[in-house]
Amino acid sequence: MVKLATAREGRLYGSGRTRERSEYTNAGLYVFSTIVLLCGFVAQFSREAKSGLVVLMIGLGLIVVVNIHDLFAHLAAIDYQMRLMELDAQILFVEVMVPVVQAVGGLLFFIAILLLVLQADRGFGYEGIEGHALNMVIAGNSLWVVGSIHNSCQFYEHVDAHIQILQHAVQIPFLMGSFLFLVGALLNFRDQLGHTHHGLHLLTHTWVWIGIIASSLLVIGGLTNVVKVVRMINMEMEGLSLEKLRGGAQEQLFHDEDGQIPFLVQGRRRRPKI
Repeated sequence: MVKLATAREGRLYGSGRTRERSEYTNAGLYVFSTIVLLCGFVAQFSREAKSGLVVLMIGLGLIVVVNIHDLFAHLAAIDYQMRLMELDAQILFVEVMVPVVQAVGGLLFFIAILLLVLQADRGFGYEGIEGHALNMVIAGNSLWVVGSIHNSCQFYEHVDAHIQILQHAVQIPFLMGSFLFLVGALLNFRDQLGHTHHGLHLLTHTWVWIGIIASSLLVIGGLTNVVKVVRMINMEMEGLSLEKLRGGAQEQLFHDEDGQIPFLVQGRRRRPKI
């Protein structure tokens, strides 16, 4: 699972205090959602395991909301002009696709848990959904892994070394946590082969323990992300520019607004075809 906050000047919520408050709220909400997720897994060992699944759904819902918020923040950076993504692979494959993939993965995970809760609560009318629920858990966690790998592919031309260290300190726990979620889902699916279980009995203790470890990694990554966001905002207040990729989507946008053609585009036009 990913909480995306790049080292680029690409997250536009407004200006001044409005942007700072929005950035802090976004990062803080992700930390809260991962803590709720962790509590949901821990609650599986209590007598109210079904309530624990409801807590899991709340955490997953918050994670989906945060990723959608990330998506709109990055699209706002290019004024929602999709054509500019052709000039900037990182905008498309990282800053847009990552939150989309993570949000869809979280939604599939949410629906799978919802089906299990409905079956445990009502039973009638929800027979035969066991395989679908387990498959959606695997699919959702697989998308989280894909998104985490994409998020790890961010690249820089020049940026503060401290920011790069914090960036990797955010990416690695998310990648490990997403991978563990997938491993837990696959092991849980394997343990259910040849058995006829329903509702809460579809979730094994192995899945719960792995979920606790994976959620703890997400909490660590989220806390590190808060530190990174604070550092990035402080850099801006100190007048230090964050990383810009020359010839990228934002540069194209700024030149379009000025009625100019970017230098790299001009050079590409002048270059003879071979």
